[in-house]
Amino acid sequence: MSGLLAQTFQGPEVAWFSLTPLLILVVGGTVLLVVAALTPQWPKGWYAFVTAAVAGAAGAMSMVLWDDVTDEGPRTLVGGSLALDHFALFATIAIAVAVLLATLITDDHLRREGADGPEVHAMYLLAAAGGVVMVSANDLIVLFLGLETLSIAMYVLAASHRTRIESKEAGLKYFILGGFSSAFFLYGIALVYGATGSTRLAEITTVLAGEVGTDRGGDALLLVGIGLLLVGLAFKVSAVPFHVWTPDVYQGAPSPVTGFMAAAGKVAAFAALLRVLVTALSSRVDDWRPVVWVLAVATLVIGSLLAAVQTDIKRMLAYSSVSHAGFILVGVEAAGHLAGDDPGRGISSALLYTLLYGVLASGSFAVVGLVARTGEQHTGLGALRGLSRNRPLLAIGFTVLLLAQAGVPLTSGFIAKFGVIQAAVGERSYAVAIIAMVAAVIAAFMYLRIMIAMWITEPEPGDADREPVAVPFATGLAITVAVAFTLVVGVQPSWLIDASREVTSLALG
Repeated sequence: MSGLLAQTFQGPEVAWFSLTPLLILVVGGTVLLVVAALTPQWPKGWYAFVTAAVAGAAGAMSMVLWDDVTDEGPRTLVGGSLALDHFALFATIAIAVAVLLATLITDDHLRREGADGPEVHAMYLLAAAGGVVMVSANDLIVLFLGLETLSIAMYVLAASHRTRIESKEAGLKYFILGGFSSAFFLYGIALVYGATGSTRLAEITTVLAGEVGTDRGGDALLLVGIGLLLVGLAFKVSAVPFHVWTPDVYQGAPSPVTGFMAAAGKVAAFAALLRVLVTALSSRVDDWRPVVWVLAVATLVIGSLLAAVQTDIKRMLAYSSVSHAGFILVGVEAAGHLAGDDPGRGISSALLYTLLYGVLASGSFAVVGLVARTGEQHTGLGALRGLSRNRPLLAIGFTVLLLAQAGVPLTSGFIAKFGVIQAAVGERSYAVAIIAMVAAVIAAFMYLRIMIAMWITEPEPGDADREPVAVPFATGLAITVAVAFTLVVGVQPSWLIDASREVTSLALG
């Protein structure tokens, strides 16, 4: 029987070249972990160099495949379970950039903490591989596998600082709450399968489109399934009220890891959310778009208000991350107006926002990691006192990143916020656009508090006895790249905006 099965089984055709970004990340992370475990301690910087090289190669291959998709059009891979289109490649490049910045920052962080090793770097690559599966998934089961790969690596990264109780607590909280969100998501997949008979996005689209004007006896099953899918993905993007894990985990996790979570995690989760809603559930947009509207408003308002009253820098930036998720949800809501047809500016503005915010978050948390000093015990606003006098260039760089997050013109943050608000106005979602602008003003107060602590607050007795803020080369390079990218995109954004506009043609199979 087994021999007969082997003779009759026809596996899907695998286009290996089209899968190279994913394969590079998986093989790179696995080889790094295995080889490092079987060899003596590598010279300082080698773990980071290998990780950066792998991430760079994955990003470069994504750019090569971009031209391939431009010439031949979007298509599906591995029996239709993965999509190869500009949407997936844009998100893959964003994830690769997040890994590059994170590994530069982490290398110096691990040396300072006396914990240099390959584990954290390998987890970055494996988390990135899970994220690439998520942004490319054309099947809900495949999406779940990518989500779990990303999540498990994130749990380990959050708890990776083994000598800090806060890090262990962050990993445990993230693991427990993340497990619940994954269960909701998986249950949602089961209910959607029960209502449509498939987990493939293209087949779900066909089934739901064919139900128009016919008996919809399975509506309750489908609606609950859609709701549970939204719960699972809303947890990953830190949308209110599923954001409760964010401040504690962001505060407890090592600062480089926090930056990576804010960058790569949001790219993967929002890309998956957009692909599922805009493709598979396009015919049920009237069911899910009001929910996204409510999530966007709640996330904008609560994220901005709670960020403004914090006193710990990492918690401030954590709630700021929640607020930024609200802005991206504005783009998702705008895409919902034309889902199934031409998603307009919504989908491109939302995906562009994830890339721009990812760079800002990586650079900001890199600075926070430096001012927190050894052991990361100093993350209150007082840790910034005197930074402008002792490290003026670092203070200037952090100021640029904060101004960008506030949406000041001539920075990438302004381009990101303007894009999603313009998309909402273009679809006549005036209320959510106005709320977004008001939320940006409220959040600006929080960024102003950080800048005041850095530039104006007078030193206090004992500040001179604190460990001086050191800026190692790799971390300084990462911050410089983040600041330069922020200013270049702010002054000359057309090249990136043009690239983001090509992501609206998604492969369905």
